[in-house]
Amino acid sequence: MLLLPLLALAAAWSYGQAQVLLKQREVSITRGHKTTTSMDCIAEGIPDFQYAFIHWYQHVPSKAPEQILYVGPSAVSYNDNSYSNKYSSSKKGTNVYTFTINDINSNDEGTYYCAYWHF
Repeated sequence: MLLLPLLALAAAWSYGQAQVLLKQREVSITRGHKTTTSMDCIAEGIPDFQYAFIHWYQHVPSKAPEQILYVGPSAVSYNDNSYSNKYSSSKKGTNVYTFTINDINSNDEGTYYCAYWHF
């Protein structure tokens, strides 16, 4: 059985005068039931949302977190070009980033989370 938990994360920190809060809901996928899944990162307090950079990571126990991609103002950039068929991310609405995993397999097991910083 393949289980893909998404950490329920609420991270808050100060950026200048504003406080940024990222929220994710827990998601679990069992192999055989789905081959594609999506998860949201809800961002609160990001000034100029359309210019924000949101990063997506996978964490597997006993390994360091690995950056998969980040979404910038005009494009998605992948840590490895081979990831472009496997993963995608997009901005949705005024404060939501959606991350999608295609062709789920045992290598996708782990915890996924989003992070924000401004360049």
